[in-house]
Amino acid sequence: MRIASYNIRKAVGLDWRRDPHRIVDVIAEIDADIVVLQEADKRLGERPGILPLDRLIADHKYGLAQVSAAGRSHGWHGNAILYRLDGFSEPATERIPLPAREPRGAVGAHFTCHQIKVIGAHLALTSGVRREQLQTLCAHAAHADIPTIIAGDFNHWGRHLPVGQHEVVTPGLSFHASRQIAALDRFILVGGVKATNAHVHRSLKSRQASDHLPVVLDFDVAQEGARC
Repeated sequence: MRIASYNIRKAVGLDWRRDPHRIVDVIAEIDADIVVLQEADKRLGERPGILPLDRLIADHKYGLAQVSAAGRSHGWHGNAILYRLDGFSEPATERIPLPAREPRGAVGAHFTCHQIKVIGAHLALTSGVRREQLQTLCAHAAHADIPTIIAGDFNHWGRHLPVGQHEVVTPGLSFHASRQIAALDRFILVGGVKATNAHVHRSLKSRQASDHLPVVLDFDVAQEGARC
């Protein structure tokens, strides 16, 4: 299976145009089974989602995991999860509060037919708070007793994430899209998840659509459940 993580900056590209359809084009290029998004909602007011969900469904067969606490939002604290409608049934979802000095949270989706759980997160800028958030997420994943991938923008500029014994997959430098200098976007594997390949998705559109490039992970799940 393939999962991608992408901070889409509310669909505002490097040309300062908000173009959600350009984001959809980049997602289509990646051809992932599951896509974890950060900054998928606007920041103010009702925090409406910015993606054209009708096009995602009609043209690319992506559904939106229902994690929102507000009617017009695509996610929670900007975190959203897309999944292939032709390969997955609707997941059980949850919102995961995180310790923070500003509004932060993570979202989870449990795909029962594939026996895999995915958590999407966008962590704090402050290192101490970020460490607490990582501890919370890893403990949550370990207690789930199911293979879990934590994906997102970890805002960590160092080489090593403080996640104990869990495997971290760093596909490469993903920020800034115009000049890659940091690997802010990564995956944490908890339980029976085996990485088979990983890369940063670089294309003409991805270099313009957001200030982050998407990161991609191909993986296998141990003792996978029955297919949907």
